[in-house]
Amino acid sequence: MKLADLCIKRPVFATMLILALVVLGLFSYRELGVDLFPNVDLPTVTVTATLKGASVEEMETAVTKPIEEIINTIDGIDELRSVTKEGISVITVQFVLEKNGDVAAQDVRDKVSMILSQLPVGTDPPVIEKFDIDAKPVMTIAVSGKRNLREVTEIAKKQIKEDIETLRGVGAVIMIGGRERAINVYVDPDKLAAYNIPIGQVKRAIQAQNVEIPGGRVDENRRELVLRTMGRIERAEEFNDLIIGNFQGRPVIIRDVGYAENGVVEPRSVARLDGENALQLIVRKQSGTNTVEVVDRVKARLEALKPVLPRDVRSEVIIDQSRFIKASFEEVKFHLILGAILVALTVWLFMHDWRSTLIASIAIPASIISTFALMRAMDFTLNNITMLGLVLAVGIVIDDAVVVLENIFRHIEEKRETPMQAASTATREIALAVMATTLSLLVIFVPLAFMAGRVGRFFKSFGITVAFAVAVSLLISFTLTPMLSSRFLKGEHKRQASKESRFYYWIDRTYGWILAWSLRHRWLIILAGAITVLWTIPLFLGLGKTFIPTDDQSEFEIVIQTPGGYTLEETDRLFRELEEKVRRLRGVTNILTTIGNTTGKVKPGEGDVTTGSIYARLVDLKERNYSQFEVMGEARKIFESYPDLRVSVQPVNIFVGGGTRASDLEFNIRGPSLGKLQEYTDQVMARMRQSQGFVDIDT
Repeated sequence: MKLADLCIKRPVFATMLILALVVLGLFSYRELGVDLFPNVDLPTVTVTATLKGASVEEMETAVTKPIEEIINTIDGIDELRSVTKEGISVITVQFVLEKNGDVAAQDVRDKVSMILSQLPVGTDPPVIEKFDIDAKPVMTIAVSGKRNLREVTEIAKKQIKEDIETLRGVGAVIMIGGRERAINVYVDPDKLAAYNIPIGQVKRAIQAQNVEIPGGRVDENRRELVLRTMGRIERAEEFNDLIIGNFQGRPVIIRDVGYAENGVVEPRSVARLDGENALQLIVRKQSGTNTVEVVDRVKARLEALKPVLPRDVRSEVIIDQSRFIKASFEEVKFHLILGAILVALTVWLFMHDWRSTLIASIAIPASIISTFALMRAMDFTLNNITMLGLVLAVGIVIDDAVVVLENIFRHIEEKRETPMQAASTATREIALAVMATTLSLLVIFVPLAFMAGRVGRFFKSFGITVAFAVAVSLLISFTLTPMLSSRFLKGEHKRQASKESRFYYWIDRTYGWILAWSLRHRWLIILAGAITVLWTIPLFLGLGKTFIPTDDQSEFEIVIQTPGGYTLEETDRLFRELEEKVRRLRGVTNILTTIGNTTGKVKPGEGDVTTGSIYARLVDLKERNYSQFEVMGEARKIFESYPDLRVSVQPVNIFVGGGTRASDLEFNIRGPSLGKLQEYTDQVMARMRQSQGFVDIDT
């Protein structure tokens, strides 16, 4: 109350107090990131270990089991899972939500480092990654050209990839489907057997002779020279003269048992755009950066690089996360502005005074813009959750100002007080009621920031954003609103008060009749209220429930697993056949195929060639009268004639890279016998296929 009186007497103080918050909010808005969802720290760590050529059984016993056992000693593990394939083991460690993700990742690194010496010889150092929802792939660039794929790879790597990696906000650029240069040595096993030379000896001989090592230091009078041995072989032909052993007193060279050629790394992945060979550049952003800005920055650099690139090499952005984010953000921003305008018009409709409407409406932009300062301080981003909170706050933040203003307006009209007197007495009269209303809202929204579980992590920013906006609106109602009312409201009295207008008289009379009737039939009103509350229970049970709604983003992907043992050529032939059928689906504009290294996490020359994905881009939602999910249903019908394939037709997974399966329901069946597990799994899958509502069933 004293604050309100102070602001009425010191209008400059009141103005600067609120203006300081607004200016902080305006500058903070420019630095806020724009994303689809909040940056949530989910303490999950993955450990990827590779041993080239190892069988599944060897990987499980010699690599997966030791790593699992040492990791299992860490405190706070909620779930420990592993998937072992030929030559690769992926262990996923999910910690309880209370554990800090950085601490969890460091604990895993410390434990794994303790058993590195126990892993089989040739095992690559395990790659340990913390799951970061904010450092996800944001765009995929397809690079293609009418020339050798190896040349296209060199151009993409040296002129596009390395250039884009220097941009601010870009975390990494992963290349998939390229053909990188390699010196390949081919040997005849029969000739090796004739010379009694094992293949391992050939490998060791090449490694020993194609190396540069320090040669020490030499003092020359007053100078010190550093020596190094020039052991690197510069041309592929020179490998043919390397000595790999001795036979009957004479040296055996590679030329005697085979030959070396300047080639490429063994192809273990394929990328194709609309049926033409291409390579993919997957751009991952840095955590905490603005997705839209990063994508726009990369697009601008691609445009700048076009004059430098050869004319027959083209780069095209295929997957772009910013498209949906921009559309979603602009839609929410439109409703935010529209809501503010409608709220202001509602105030004018009841008060019929443009000064009162303007004074009350100032609370909306002042509260919303000031909230940006808190969002910046809390490292929040502008996303669907926080923008939802701001849209909700539009109708709330004006309440306090309207209540205070209406009471001031009433004192001027009914009690014939001057605006200065009315601003002071009316604010003092209504202050406790306004505070009680605001505190009741804070009691509702602040606890959202302390909810447990993943839902609580996502809605923390929602609760704090709305609560701060409401708190600022309370400050405005006790400072700026009474000050402006004392200075700008007119003191002259009208012949007809606002309550005596025909519009207000009709509302007042109708409400009075309803209130009187309700008081005469109290038990009926209580019964109706109880029925209304109870009726929400069957309504709630009948509603669909999901963690994150599935939106029509005009894109989807098909993750495919071919039967075990398929070669890259056979998988590629099958995918070409499927591409043609997917391309004929209605609305499909682009097809991007990836076989083998679908995530970019394995080295060139490695990867599972029996897995792949087909990304389908549809025409924009405004240009079609059918949904993305109808097209996905049509795509599933295509694969009904391919019973040997394991297929998942799904929206593009927003939390991880493409090529991984996003399942809504998952069962874990555990036991000591793999044979029994397979039997039970087949029975469960058969029952699920007979039930309605299940698609893309897989094991």
